[in-house]
Amino acid sequence: MITVVSSWGYFAAWRILRWLPEGFVYSSAYTISDVIVKRNGTGVKRLRANLARTQPDMTALDVDLLVYKAMRSMLRYWCDTFRFPDWSPARIQDTVTTTKEYLLLDAIAAGKGAIVTLAHVGNYDHAAAYFCAKGATLVTVAERLKPEALFKKFMAYRAAFGLEALPLDGRVIPTLALRLRAGCVVALAADRDLSRSGIDVTFFGGPARMPAGPAILALRTKAPLIYAMVSYTQTGIHIDFELVAIPETGTESQRIAAIVQNSADLFAQGISAHPEDWHMMQRIWIDGDFKESTSCR
Repeated sequence: MITVVSSWGYFAAWRILRWLPEGFVYSSAYTISDVIVKRNGTGVKRLRANLARTQPDMTALDVDLLVYKAMRSMLRYWCDTFRFPDWSPARIQDTVTTTKEYLLLDAIAAGKGAIVTLAHVGNYDHAAAYFCAKGATLVTVAERLKPEALFKKFMAYRAAFGLEALPLDGRVIPTLALRLRAGCVVALAADRDLSRSGIDVTFFGGPARMPAGPAILALRTKAPLIYAMVSYTQTGIHIDFELVAIPETGTESQRIAAIVQNSADLFAQGISAHPEDWHMMQRIWIDGDFKESTSCR
């Protein structure tokens, strides 16, 4: 939960960081990022532990260096967020490259709707704005933040570039199904279970839980389920797309479990290639079989 004091920091950053020169903002953010890593707080320890599991062949020193890159990527995301309202449409479009973009564009053109499942990677708001500018109607789900004013600020921020963000509650799946049947694209970050009732998967060789929402929607609406990996480039982002395999046989529960596992495998594939852009400072694995290193060179 975000405290009232820290929420004012978000509000101030949204205003102040838009006034300052871009080069100064990002270079200062990277300096702050390095300091955060050196302090090695709880979040950094968790980030290191998560990244170590994605790169089992790395030495401890290499993992430490990866943590520095990952924290810089995370601070880059926040700088992007605070300055994004002033980006021109040309900048949003010209700084995106894609692979297999047709998977999503064809679904949009067919008017059937589509579900995009992705991990907490890169700048997915930039990706959403890119497709909104191409005429897509995008919908996502947002975890409700406290205080309410900050939650509304994030909702308004995303609405400004065309992304409808629905609050996460017990009515969200039926609402998303309605949006899909109307031809919308539903984009869901699905590498972490927020409900604590997710589907058991094997993720980088260990047990984890991931939400069933994208799989349920795919089965009930017949909309295509598309995996997206958003990674940073020198000037913007790159998006890789793949179709998530949907099993034809089995009970609904079995099919949901298989779809979530197929998604987890694709998440692992993308994160393995771009681990520094996986912004995950929360616990993912449930086996508790690793010790979090306190070293930070």
